[in-house]
Amino acid sequence: MSREKIRLGIIYGGKSSEHEVSLRTALSIMKAVDANKYEITPIYVSLDGSWTMGDAVTGQLPDKIASLRLQDAAGNAERKDAQLVSTTRKASPFAIGEQVDVIFPVVHGPNGEDGTIQGLLELANLPYVGAGVMASAVGMDKWMMKTVFAQIGLPQVKYIGLLRSRWEKDREGSMDRIEEELGFPCFVKPANMGSSVGVNKAKNRDELAHALDIAAKFDRRLIVEEYVNARELEIGVLGNEELITSVVGEVIASKEFYDYEAKYKGAGTELSIPAIVPEYVTEKIAEIAKTAFLALDGSGLSRVDFFWDEKNDKLYINEVNTMPGFTPFSMYPMLFQAAGISYSELIDRLVQLGLERHEDKQRNIVDAEELE
Repeated sequence: MSREKIRLGIIYGGKSSEHEVSLRTALSIMKAVDANKYEITPIYVSLDGSWTMGDAVTGQLPDKIASLRLQDAAGNAERKDAQLVSTTRKASPFAIGEQVDVIFPVVHGPNGEDGTIQGLLELANLPYVGAGVMASAVGMDKWMMKTVFAQIGLPQVKYIGLLRSRWEKDREGSMDRIEEELGFPCFVKPANMGSSVGVNKAKNRDELAHALDIAAKFDRRLIVEEYVNARELEIGVLGNEELITSVVGEVIASKEFYDYEAKYKGAGTELSIPAIVPEYVTEKIAEIAKTAFLALDGSGLSRVDFFWDEKNDKLYINEVNTMPGFTPFSMYPMLFQAAGISYSELIDRLVQLGLERHEDKQRNIVDAEELE
């Protein structure tokens, strides 16, 4: 690349209940990147799906987001902003390539993290940070993810997948099955949602019905999981095919579970980094995390979440998040900060991994006649 600076486009916002999370992530990245290395082009996707490009895009953000005092994962003061493009205009996804060299898509949840934006970027032949279409889609859909993990023999808690249509047609029968196979308490989740949106813990049949009704508002595919009395441990994975892992961290939630408020607003939750666990547990978590990452054909980054039943010494993989948040409260950058990789360096590595993945894909032959 001949230019002195890398033209980095950051796509954020989106038609998703995680819209605000995406705004926080995007602003964190904009504040953290090195002004000497990058020229930033903000690309905002509104809740109605329209795209806008340019520096004034940040002025459209809600005051409660735009006024955040952003810090890196170590809590250091704000850096000098990277250079922003100087105009604001409507953006076409297929014309973005004329303005940027690589994309960092941080649209979380449906219509972003689920392979949709990744597919758009593939069609536009643009390099981008993070997982590809398949890994993003499977990583987003907890039901499909668990099916893949089961196929390769990774340890998981018991679960039931349930379609919204089945729940609506046979409420009592659905709850009978859940009560018989999983018991109470149990966790109910929309299959295609992140940031604990729509997740509830059900301790009895009435709470189960309510939890299923809530989850069904967010997705047609629902997941119900067995409850285990376990510690919540998380690890970061970085790389394409050659992988490194971060330290292991622990989430010590003051509530019933690590919900949206705790994740993004620091609502009374304690994060222990590194987690105080035996070395063999750390090693096993790293091994399983890499196996899960490769099974999904992941690339760039993922945060992999686990349950450790300390009393019975049983470890369960919970899920893989292919585009974890980069907010001031986000676990992924803090885990790598503790492993010696700063926030800005982490972004540099992710951008390079995205470029490397794109370059490798360009080797693929698309015209069979080229073989003749």
